Amino acid sequence: MTARKPKVRWTALSQRDLLAIGAYIAADDPAAAREWVAKLKAKAHAAALVPLAGRAVPELGRTDVREVRLRTYRIVYRVVRGGITVVTVFEGHRLFRNEGTESAE
Repeated sequence: MTARKPKVRWTALSQRDLLAIGAYIAADDPAAAREWVAKLKAKAHAAALVPLAGRAVPELGRTDVREVRLRTYRIVYRVVRGGITVVTVFEGHRLFRNEGTESAE
């Protein structure tokens, strides 16, 4: 019997974030944009394997909302039964938007 693969859910906000990141990079290099978005998604899937290994988001002080980084990008997720829900993805120099952490199930 094989172990269940943890589920990664994406909020509407996090999906828009990925599209915006991809569009911004694609203005200069469409291939690089696809590769970068794929890396961000892969990092989120890796986080789902050990969700509590991510750092608790310091702006929130909650143990169920955590983050992993890929270079300067922050991938903020909520630990849920069976996996994670990605709340937002953004460049670390921007301010954290506390949107969706309450309702992301």
